[in-house]
Amino acid sequence: MGRGWEGVVLKLLRGKDFVCTVTGAEQVTEHYRRLHLTDGGLLAAAGVHPTMWVRLWFPGGNGKPHQRAYTLVDPDPAAGTFSLEFALHDGRASDWARTARPGDTIEATVQGTGFTAPRPAPARLLVVGDPASLPAVNSLLDAYPKTPATVWFETPHPDDHGLPVRLDPARHELRRVPRRDAGAHLAERVRAELPAALGNPAEAYVWITCDTATTRALGGFVRKELAVPMQRVHALGYWRTP
Repeated sequence: MGRGWEGVVLKLLRGKDFVCTVTGAEQVTEHYRRLHLTDGGLLAAAGVHPTMWVRLWFPGGNGKPHQRAYTLVDPDPAAGTFSLEFALHDGRASDWARTARPGDTIEATVQGTGFTAPRPAPARLLVVGDPASLPAVNSLLDAYPKTPATVWFETPHPDDHGLPVRLDPARHELRRVPRRDAGAHLAERVRAELPAALGNPAEAYVWITCDTATTRALGGFVRKELAVPMQRVHALGYWRTP
């Protein structure tokens, strides 16, 4: 399908295109769905790194595609498979995920994804996320299985307590935070609690991936007020508050 100006720009930036095929689906909770796919050669061509994401092209109105980025879940280059997880809400991506069945296909572009491991390796992970960024959070925890971590996880729905956060009880602490006041409650909790968990700012790694406004506020707080070096902070908004 035609991709408009976004597709043209990605072509100019040498984005690589693939067609992936749905092989199965799981309704994890009422508001969260996991799809399993074959990769169409994507993983062999692009390689794999922690928190890897691709741009997916969803059917849109008037024949125009709708592009969104999603983190790969359990990518397996040898098998040529991965999964995708969707925090369901109103929108074309969620609409597609709700009805996707084995045999359905989705076009994917690899361009822009990357991961720079902090050096030295982090002595502690401080993670702020929500259902939309859960695949990236889990990928980060998988990448540092022996590193102590504190995770603040915002929960918009009561059934979010059933989401699969990959925790090692011996090393990871999960702090669930109900979503209130458009993310202000999460920001307040993190501002109050993160300083005591931080340790040496030069040895920690802070990963913040929630709504854009909250992410921006917390990223500035960690860099400016807690003096965590810029290269040891990842702050990227995954969605915008309606």
